[in-house]
Amino acid sequence: MGIVIHQSLRNTITTYLGFVLGAISALFLYTNFISVEYYGLVAYVLSAANIMMPLMAFGTHNTIVKFYSTFKTKNALNSFLTLMLFLPIVLSIPLAFIGYVAYDTIADFLTTKNEIVRGYLWYIFLTALSMAYFEVFYAWMKVQMQTVFGNFMKEVFHRLGAMILLFAVYFKFIDVDQFMLGIVGIYILRALIMMLYSFSRRLPVFRFSKIDKLSAILKYSSLIIIAGSIATIILDLDKFMLNNYIEIEKVAYYSVAVFIATVIAVPQRAMHQILLPLTAQFLNEKNKEALKDLYQRSSLTLYVISGFIFLLIVLNINQLYVIIPSEFSGGLIVVFLISIAKLYDNLLGNNNAILFNSDYYRMVLVFGVILAVLAIILNMILIPMYGINGAGLATFIAIVIYNTIKVLFVQQKFNMLPFTSETLKITILLMFLVIGFYFWEFPFNAYLNIFLKSLAIGVVYVIIIYKLNVSGDISAVIRKYLRLKR
Repeated sequence: MGIVIHQSLRNTITTYLGFVLGAISALFLYTNFISVEYYGLVAYVLSAANIMMPLMAFGTHNTIVKFYSTFKTKNALNSFLTLMLFLPIVLSIPLAFIGYVAYDTIADFLTTKNEIVRGYLWYIFLTALSMAYFEVFYAWMKVQMQTVFGNFMKEVFHRLGAMILLFAVYFKFIDVDQFMLGIVGIYILRALIMMLYSFSRRLPVFRFSKIDKLSAILKYSSLIIIAGSIATIILDLDKFMLNNYIEIEKVAYYSVAVFIATVIAVPQRAMHQILLPLTAQFLNEKNKEALKDLYQRSSLTLYVISGFIFLLIVLNINQLYVIIPSEFSGGLIVVFLISIAKLYDNLLGNNNAILFNSDYYRMVLVFGVILAVLAIILNMILIPMYGINGAGLATFIAIVIYNTIKVLFVQQKFNMLPFTSETLKITILLMFLVIGFYFWEFPFNAYLNIFLKSLAIGVVYVIIIYKLNVSGDISAVIRKYLRLKR
């Protein structure tokens, strides 16, 4: 776990830096610098692009990680990487043609409730293509066990760019239409920078010779298109569907609530970058003991870290909604539901990496389709009834069912669970702290209240976690940074 902890800590720092920038933009800049209508439009365009991205990438970013370590000669590896570089663009061309020919039909379908979307559909395509190639170049670096720069570009770069554009709108250097174009430009620039960086580490040697396992590679790529990203795009699916049922302004309210809750996902996102290639290596080597150890230790580590973030969000949410514009406070229930769902995601450790890189990856597609269909049906039922709260409830139910199925499947096929007796201790601790701190507020303004309450929660949580020693990795980090003796 040494390389995991080392790179995960650095990735966590950059990921949180990205979330801090994102929080400033989502909670304060977007809500004050542009209209709620355009905020909802930005959320819709990016969500639709995230949904399209896996299709345009054709699963190549996952395929690179799975098969890279199986090629033992340079010629075979170069042929494989050449295929991975060209597949997305080859498949994006027919999609672009369909979009051009059927533009009006697609636009009519997507603008039944919000006509403003009609003029920005090509922005979705360009952003999705840029996202797809960014993931390909990032995977290029993951297999070299170099994830830090890529994580910075993935989590920080586009948020910093959006912040700069928002200030440009505020000072009237650009108008809102130019801002929308600038958002697309940021994603294109990010992909180009990642390409140059990845090629500086391993320059591609284009080789178009026959590839061993070509059939298996293409089969995996085609099946993993949806399965590899379904859990991450499910929240974007909500925003996409909300556009067809309610005013686009409320998509902005939902986006803020989801952003707050998904801060819990940061540790998992950071650790996943290095867990993925390590898991693939253990599976390819058939090292079941190392795999089980990684499974349980990653689960405990992520649960401890994400549990702390969960406490900070849930126990400070009422004060946070005092700070931001009042119309956004309608997302309180969404925050609770998505927070619990994301906490469950972290509890699974490297479960996703095991499924994606094992011989059972086809089942991930089945599970992904079940999740997508379930989420769509639940959204269609619950959004008309409860609005954005219905979307949050639909996502919560779908993710809980999806994660439970995955845990049971890995247990059946690999005879291993991510849970240990320490998992129960952490769960009980979280429950007691929520009950103990939720109704307790300092008699100060919201900013000072959040700071003091977070400080109190942090001190209590760290002390108890250290005393219980639920995770050797976490305890080692606490000792290192607080200079404690055993």
